Amino acid sequence: MELLRTKDELQSWVAHRSNRSRALVPTMGALHQGHASLIDAAVKLVGSGDVLTTIFVNPKQFGPNEDLASYPRRLEADLRLCEKHGSTAVFAPGADHMYEGNSTVSIHESDLSRRWCGASRPGHFDGVCTVVAKLFLLARPNTALFGEKDFQQLAVIQRLTRDLDFPVEIVGCPTVREADGLAMSSRNTYLSEEERAAAPILHQTLRNVANDIYRGNFPSPKAAREAIIERISSETLARIDYVDVVDSDSLEPLDSFDNHLPRLLAAVFFGNIRLIDNVGVPAGIR
Repeated sequence: MELLRTKDELQSWVAHRSNRSRALVPTMGALHQGHASLIDAAVKLVGSGDVLTTIFVNPKQFGPNEDLASYPRRLEADLRLCEKHGSTAVFAPGADHMYEGNSTVSIHESDLSRRWCGASRPGHFDGVCTVVAKLFLLARPNTALFGEKDFQQLAVIQRLTRDLDFPVEIVGCPTVREADGLAMSSRNTYLSEEERAAAPILHQTLRNVANDIYRGNFPSPKAAREAIIERISSETLARIDYVDVVDSDSLEPLDSFDNHLPRLLAAVFFGNIRLIDNVGVPAGIR
């Protein structure tokens, strides 16, 4: 497995392997089994081709009061995981290798990013779109894999790829969870013991409400939203950022379940740690 630290090294690597199919797995490091599952899926997709994993804590997707400085960085452990799961190479640049000091151009998505994480984290999706576009141009992958835990992000990247005609197939991969249902995230390690014990209520609530929607137990999306809010709010350590019931394709909030595949979205603070999760209603039945 090769370690590439600059754009020049990456472009040289790509040029020397231009006859091979390539899957891209973009990450911000602090890798866990959720990331490993993306690499595993990429290895299966490309067969004898290459899997390029990127490890880059992108400053442009952090707001002024967010955890950029404290975001976990453990490159050596990340590299071991990448090699174990079959990455051909890892691109791990510093911010000075990704952005010019006087960089003034970014990419803005104006519809899918308006609500939820986009409203809670202004500028976040501009940073996501910009860095993903740069990685597509530098790495020239055939395929790129992203986790469904960040469902809004996945939708934004799909729209970015479509609207700017990037010749890349976007593959969404299922959320990997802890034994108690909590979605795997690097932020889970910041939870106190009490917060960690409380956090599974997020997925449990979404899953249970998804089951009830499937069974016809809610007359409307509004009733389902209210049930999610009520159940999560029963946990004293939980503070809701947002909850919504949306169309899985358009991400538009639903007024009716008719002719829609609903997706339940939520972001909840446990202490100072903000966790996100989502459940699709057809996938809610286990």
